[in-house]
Amino acid sequence: MLLVQAPDGVGEVTSGTDLAALLTPFLATLTWPDGSVGPAEGDIVVIASKIVAKSEGRLVAGKDREAAITAETVRVVATRDYPDGSTLRIVENKQGLVMAAAGVDASNVLPGTVLLLPQDPDASARRIRRGLNARFGLRPGVLITDTVGRPWRRGIADISIGAAGIDVLEDLRGQQDMQGRDLRASVIAVADEIAGAADLVRGKAKGRPFAVVRGLGHLVTHEDGDGAAVAIRPPEEDMFRTGS
Repeated sequence: MLLVQAPDGVGEVTSGTDLAALLTPFLATLTWPDGSVGPAEGDIVVIASKIVAKSEGRLVAGKDREAAITAETVRVVATRDYPDGSTLRIVENKQGLVMAAAGVDASNVLPGTVLLLPQDPDASARRIRRGLNARFGLRPGVLITDTVGRPWRRGIADISIGAAGIDVLEDLRGQQDMQGRDLRASVIAVADEIAGAADLVRGKAKGRPFAVVRGLGHLVTHEDGDGAAVAIRPPEEDMFRTGS
């Protein structure tokens, strides 16, 4: 059984906020259908990148969002000009992620400011995991997520951009399907799927910046692991590298 909860009432996050400390009382009072209370081994804490970035002081003055996007861009993949004079840029940013506007966000921030992504989301996830371990004596998986568009698909979805203590990819190659055929290309982006499930509960405008996922303990690891960066497709495998 897969269970996902997203508590209400998390306050505004500012630079210097200790996220592990902030989330602790919400985690400690979560009540589960079996009557248990609080976190357990095998749980996965899924956190929106926005509050991680705010806690790390990534809110910067930026009356011109386009200048901030340029500063965060490593490679332009595609651009599209619109009749209203605006331009959409799909770029690779400093974190190695390909996304619209380099992940620079101007929503839910003070006028005249923009929010950059966490500088190293995997390091952020590891730091939050250490903080939760110190408070609860257990090692939950931690995912940091952000919203992206997807090639060939309408709509946006959340993906993992930072991870600690969780297998980001589940490699099924070498196993057999129900007809006995060998699986040759089945590497499942389980961290991204968890990110999407958590976002269904958190919502985009509900003030619920984190969720807890229970029921996928087999993906949670004692060691922090290599992080979400392993899900970024290397250039030699990237068939979408050049846009238009």
